[in-house]
Amino acid sequence: MDDDVTIRLSPDQALVLSDWLDRAEGGPALDAAVDDRAVWSALHTISGTLDTALPAIFASDYAARLAAARGRLLASLGDVGL
Repeated sequence: MDDDVTIRLSPDQALVLSDWLDRAEGGPALDAAVDDRAVWSALHTISGTLDTALPAIFASDYAARLAAARGRLLASLGDVGL
């Protein structure tokens, strides 16, 4: 298979996922959850792509932007995951 797979995320989803991956990578919970070492290839690619695509992660008001993005995503989820 020579074709890349494209995943589309909203800016809010991308920001929240980027933050989560940054916090989770190298941590014991994610290390324990990843039971196939090959999965790290995809995780590092996703993380690196998000880092280069999101100038907001370098903004001085990053924490506020992240909190706002989380709030919008949670509101859109309704009761999913409760």
